[in-house]
Amino acid sequence: MQENRLSFKEMCAKFDVTPRTLRYYEYIELLQPEREGRARYYGPREVARMTLILRGRRFGFQLEDIRQWLLIYEKEGTEAQMRAWVALADRQLAELDEQRRQLDRAMDELRALRDETAAELGG
Repeated sequence: MQENRLSFKEMCAKFDVTPRTLRYYEYIELLQPEREGRARYYGPREVARMTLILRGRRFGFQLEDIRQWLLIYEKEGTEAQMRAWVALADRQLAELDEQRRQLDRAMDELRALRDETAAELGG
């Protein structure tokens, strides 16, 4: 089974994260690598968890939300985790929609001010 494990360095390279990031995820108990002396090894479970962590971060989820969501699987199983995921995703989608509306308003205002300034320069 040793061939299914990644070293610390391999894990950083596979997911394009810094050693500091990987150590932090361990510190906050998102990942729990096997240890042999000072060496850390990551099996399929940790690789899958890292994939989910990075996907969650890409979608804007807070690390604590991701941690809680991963804990649900361990304590309650797949169906409970899927239900929690739907609720988390709904909440995040609403937040992203609001951020988009705010960004659209800011862009409209900036565009109007830019056009007004450009018109003054031309006139």
